[in-house]
Order: sequence, then structure tokens, then C-alpha cells
Amino acid sequence: MKKDVRALYLEFFKNKGHKVYQSMPLVPDDASLLFTNAGMVQFKDVFTGKVPIPMPNIATSSQLCIRAGGKHNDLENVGYTSRHHTLFEMLGNFSFGGYFKKEAIAYAWEFVTEVLGFDKEVLYVTIHKSDDEAYELWCSHISPHRIKRMGDKDNFWQMGDTGPCGPCSEIFVDQGEEYFKGEEDYFGGDGDRFLEIWNLVFMQYERDKEGNLKPLPKPSIDTGMGLERVMALLEGKRSNFDSSLFMPLIAKVEEIAKKKYIYKSGASFRVIADHSRAIAFLLAQGVNFDKEGRGYVLRRILRRAVRHGYLLGIKEAFLYKVLEVVCVCMGEHYAYLKEKQEVLQSQCKAEEERFFETLENGMSLFGKELKKIKNEKTHQLFSGEVAFRLYDTYGFPLDLTQDMLREEGLGVDMDGFEACMQKQKEQAKAHWKGSGDSLKEGDFKKLLESFGKNTFIGYETSKSEGKILALLDEEFKEVRCLENRGYVMFDKTPLYPESGGAIGDRGEIFKFDNKLVAKVLDTKKYFGLNISQIEVLETLRVGDRVIIKVNDSRVEIVKHHSATHLLHKALRDVLGTHIAQAGSLVEPNRLRFDFSHPKPLNSKELEQIELMVNQKILESNPQVIEEMTLDEAKNKGAMALFGEKYGERVRVITFGDSIELCGGIHVENTANIGSFYITKESGVSSGVRRIEAVCGRAAYDYGKSALEQVCQAKEALKTQDLLMGIEKLKEQIKLLKNTQQKSQSLHSFKVENLKGVSLIIARVDLEDIKVAIDEAKNKYDKVVILLINKQGKIAAGVKNAPIKAGEWVKKVANVMGGNGGGRDDFATAGGKNLEKIEESLIEARDFVQGIL
Repeated sequence: MKKDVRALYLEFFKNKGHKVYQSMPLVPDDASLLFTNAGMVQFKDVFTGKVPIPMPNIATSSQLCIRAGGKHNDLENVGYTSRHHTLFEMLGNFSFGGYFKKEAIAYAWEFVTEVLGFDKEVLYVTIHKSDDEAYELWCSHISPHRIKRMGDKDNFWQMGDTGPCGPCSEIFVDQGEEYFKGEEDYFGGDGDRFLEIWNLVFMQYERDKEGNLKPLPKPSIDTGMGLERVMALLEGKRSNFDSSLFMPLIAKVEEIAKKKYIYKSGASFRVIADHSRAIAFLLAQGVNFDKEGRGYVLRRILRRAVRHGYLLGIKEAFLYKVLEVVCVCMGEHYAYLKEKQEVLQSQCKAEEERFFETLENGMSLFGKELKKIKNEKTHQLFSGEVAFRLYDTYGFPLDLTQDMLREEGLGVDMDGFEACMQKQKEQAKAHWKGSGDSLKEGDFKKLLESFGKNTFIGYETSKSEGKILALLDEEFKEVRCLENRGYVMFDKTPLYPESGGAIGDRGEIFKFDNKLVAKVLDTKKYFGLNISQIEVLETLRVGDRVIIKVNDSRVEIVKHHSATHLLHKALRDVLGTHIAQAGSLVEPNRLRFDFSHPKPLNSKELEQIELMVNQKILESNPQVIEEMTLDEAKNKGAMALFGEKYGERVRVITFGDSIELCGGIHVENTANIGSFYITKESGVSSGVRRIEAVCGRAAYDYGKSALEQVCQAKEALKTQDLLMGIEKLKEQIKLLKNTQQKSQSLHSFKVENLKGVSLIIARVDLEDIKVAIDEAKNKYDKVVILLINKQGKIAAGVKNAPIKAGEWVKKVANVMGGNGGGRDDFATAGGKNLEKIEESLIEARDFVQGIL
């Protein structure tokens, strides 16, 4: 009978008095981490003393983790080893100054032997070489000859160069001498025979800057046990991928590829099975395919999986079908996978199809360069220029190219690759957009220790008295008085900090004689502290008591914030419950709302959404604010953002049937919003759409401007029937274009023959260059044509040739600082730098010659 190890583990420690914590989001509230990579991440601030110890002071969890980017990256090993994964689950139990070594060791041994039923004769233990206490405790459970002392490298844990640290103890399972006969397959060696299943960290010291160890007043416990490897061992498998956690996914790949999985040659099956889990969870938790950051890691994972599908002979989108099995298999414990299954599959399929458009040509280019190296019969590096072209033109992440080359025993010329990358950056003036707060917590730790978190009173008032607790200069250094720009921390403040998409409050600071002494430029939260940026008009000092007044712009901000809630509800009602917020911005004159949805919204859907929001405004629904537990809020039907950190009690905002968890400020009644107009709908990334809208005063200005434009158009067309006037103008334009085109012909273009294909690349005076391209495609059996006119418009056509027009124009436009795309047979683009037209024409020729 298959054991539910996750449920058994959590229940075991719950019965020992531990509080069960849900798996925290894969995107942590920690700028130093790309993803949650260990079970202790959600308790990191507790261990370091930044937040108070919770009660009870013992906890347990089954934490989803990802190691596929940044410092913690196992991606290149996945599929080629038995144990590496991008996404895995870490079972853990934790003590924050509660029990210590004796109980932790006893719990681990009881669970492994009595609950899971491992034979004691196959279990071994390691301890730190100096940990006599752990040795004595283990001797009451296991024979001394099965205990091995190890050094700092293997059995001493520390979070960083300074801070909490301590010795470790690990439990190993002997998988059997008959299966493992390598030189390292001994207890303490690097072979796979003795497999670690449980790690206990005894956090008992504080390391200072000089490296000295000082005993902690409240030693703690941090443990971890990998679910995937324990399941494999319990099922008698020597690879995680052969366990019941992965075999249903591999079986689905077998069905799609129409090939049988054989472990020795099955790396591609394993890659796809593993990566499908990471893709499903990242998408479900709000990470979207992107060109940078976490979204780029997600894209790399998908493209690596797709490429391995290509190796299995799969030439069309398929991964989304494997995601369905992930949602079925893991949806029992993670219900949101089932709830979002349809949209996850749609997002995955769209991204796959995008990559498949360039995959074949990219593989062809890769194959040509590889063949060239092999023909030269010398072991050398793969061209950095070609690797960059694979990245830039065909969307192959560098590590994907490196992954393919590893199978051939080759590497990439990184100097050449970096040179190409640098050249592109200089041309496009591109830059990396980092994430996370650039400030260090140490800058504010003293304030936290001295005053704790200050009090926000802006729900009740927009004007209040306040005492200046601290002043900081522009470098965030504490000062006693401030005469220019800097930052202020009040004991209590009505100024709302930037949060939940809403920008921070601005305002004024007065003395008690009503004299204006400072302007508030912005308000933000820095590590829990509500701090305002100010411009000082008259010297301020720590200890001064002042009057703080919020700027009138808040009135319009709260209208847009409340309208965002109504918009969210309308989107779910019109498009479906798969809609999930993926970002927002709330300003005095507009709102922006990003949401998960696989395709653009049509005019009927937009009209329906806009109408629904205005109906809710006209219903004059009053604001209802309630505080309750998170479970109570969910039962009430409140919408929550995945990944948002919520406390024990949450604030619920209700307007009619719109119910959301929110800490922001809102209108007293929906009628205060005024009217609502959608101004734009667009795509942000694969599977993510964006709506921009206005309400309140901005909606009035928007409507008035639209009416003024209508009046101006009527005057310009000299008619009151605007539509008829436009149709008449279109006919005149069409007639003029036809006249112009008749004076142009293809005979003025130079036509080259390149391997049987007619090649036309030229700079032209035509305004509508599509006509010339159509003429060329009608005239020649095989042709590739790219034209650039004097306005910088680029168009390309392809007929019976292995060139993708969309890729071609994109590459050429990049030289001119522009962008574009389109179909394989016809595409357009625009370039900004007209001085680069000749250089673009050279690039156009090089692109074709590199493929034909």
C-alpha cells in the first residue's frame, strides 16, 4: 500500500505539539533569494531574531522549493542524475528555543523507524566531529559503529559568514552493496549507496565578524527530509524518477512521444517530467514567462523541456498535456493547481508554440556549427557568435545551448558570446532591471530596536498630530536635525505607504502655528517601518511635534483603488474564475491591472466589463470593513493574492459582491468613484493581460477630451456625420495610393540568385511597401524580399524558402533600435535610427546567408 509520507509527517509532528504551517510561496518576501530554496526560509526572520518567536515555539511544514536560478541552481543536473530536481518538497520540523538535540534526535528516529518502517539495520548516522552530546544521544538509538564523525564541510551549518550556526547530524539509508560497487560507495563517501534522508541542524552558536562562536541563549532546531527521495526508498526504487511521484508524468510523455522509457537512455523523459512540475507551480503561483528575473528562469525551464521533447521526436506543443497530469497528481494536496488547471495549460501551450516557431531553425543552425567542429576533427569551443545568435534570434537560453553541447563533450566560447552580448547592449542601450530593495535592513535595524513599528492611523483620518521619532539624510543615515531633503519617521502617521499597487501618500507638515515646514514627497515601507520622504522648508529636529496632513490627491487615489476591486470582480464574472491578479498600479489619475488570461479580450468582453463596473458604482454599495482569520475570510469568499504575506487576522473589504483581502484605503461608497472607462487593453507577457482605466476626475477629463476630439474631427471633415466623412477620406487615400504604386515596379530592384532562391534586399522610396512584396511573391517561385523605406518602415516576404519573415524583420529592426514581427511568410517592423538603414540592409543579407 502506497504511503502518504507528507500527511504522515505533518500528522506525526502535529501530535507532538507542533503547529502545522502551509507551504510558503515559491517567490519569497526576501530580496536576497530568487526562489524559496529550503524549508527554513519562511522561518528565517524567527531564527535571526528579526521577528518575535511565535507560539507555540515549535513548527512543522512540507515546503515546496525550487533550485533553478541564482546561487542555488541544479538545472543543468536535472535528468542526468537520480536525485536532482528543479522543484522538490522539503519536510521539516523546527524549534525556536523550545526542544533541542535530545527531542529532535528522538523524533527523527521514531518517525523513520516506527512510522515509515525503515529497517534499523540499514540506517547510519553522521555527526560533527566535535559534537559529543549528539554522539551520546544517538548511542541510545543506534549502535556506535553506525555513527560517523565528519568535519565542517559535511556536518556544520551556517547561514552566512556571521550569524546563527551549528553542527549537523544526518540519517543515511544503505541502499545495498549489490547495487553500488563504485570506489566512493562506502559510508562517508560520495557514492549513492549510502543516501542521506534526514538532516538535523543544531543551531546553537552565533558567529561574530572575527569568527568566534558564542553560545545562543535559546538554541534552535532546523530539520529537513526530502519527500521525493524518501518516497523512492519506500517504494524500493533507486531513482526518484522511478517512484510514483514521477512515473505518471513519464507515462504521459511515453504516450505523446510514442516511445518507451528506458532509464539508461531516458534523460529527456526525466527532464520533461521534472520541469512540468516546476512550470505548473510557478504559473499557478503567479510567475509569468518573461525576458528577465524569475519569469526568465521559468521560460528557461520550459524551453529546456521542449527541446528534450524535440529530441524524442515531438514537433508540436505537448508540455501543456503533461501539466494536466501534474494538476491531477498534486492537486489533492495543492488545490489551487486544479482550480487553475485550464489557464495553466493555456499559458504553457502559448509559450511552447512561440518557441516551436524558432526551434527547428535554431536546431538547424546548431547542427551546422556542430558539424563544422566535428569535420575539423579538433576538440574546440562552440562559436560564441553562433551561441549568441541562437539566444538572440531563436530564443535559446545560453544554458540550453550549453546543455546540448555537454552531450557532445563541448563548451561555448564565452568570450565571443559576451562580446556579442555587450555589443547588443550598447546598440539597444539595454539594462537589467533588478528586483528587491536596494537598502539593507541594517540601516533600519536600530530604528526597529529603538521604537518598533510605528502606527498608521490613516484609515480614520487624513490629518493628525505626530512626534518625530527619527530623521534620516538622503543616504538613510540617522541625523538629529534635517535642513534639506531626507526622510522622517513619526510615532503615528496618517500617510499611507506605497502598498498593494497604490502609490504612497504625499502631503505637508506644519508647526502648531500652521506654518508649513516640510513637503512630503512620498511614503513607503522599509522593513515594516512607515517612513516618508520629505523636502524641508524649515529645520526639523528629532522630538519635534508637528501636524501631518495628507495631500488631496489621496481622494482620487482611493477612487482608483476601489475601482480596481470592482474591476477584478468583473473580470472574474465575465472571463472566468481562473483570473488572478498579476500586478497593479494605482495613481490619482489612472489605474493599471495585470491578470492571468491566455488571450486578448475582444471589444464585446471589454464593453461588458466596463458596463459591469459602472453598474456596481451606480448601485451605491457602502464600504464594509471586517477583521477575521484567514480561513474565515476564504470561507466568506474573499479573494486573496497568492504569495501575499497575511497575518493571523486579515482585513476584508466588501463592496456588494466584491470581497477582497486588502490593507489599503478605499471610498466610503462606490458612488464616490464617479464613472469608469477602460482606456487600453494589452499583453504584458505570455498568458498575462493588462487593463488600464480611469475613474473619478480623470474619467471626467477623459470623456471631455474624447468629445472635444469628436468635435474637432467633424470640423476638419466638414460634416456632422463623422463615419461618413471617414469613409470618404479612406476612399481618397486608397485612390492616391493606387496612383503612386502604378509609378513603381520591381524592375528597379537588384535581384540575386542564392542557392536557387531569388533574393531582394533594398532601400526604397515607396510608402506602402507591401504592394512591392506581393508583386515579387507573385513573380518568383522561390523568393525572400526585405525592403526598408525612408520613414524606417521595414517589411519582409518569404515564399518557398526556409526563412521566417518574423524573425528576419525583428533582427534587422534591432540594428535600427526598433522592433517588430509577424507571420513566417510576411512581417513588418519599424526602426527609429534612420542613419542605420544601410547597416540594417547588411544585417538582412547576413541573416539570409547564415541560413541558406
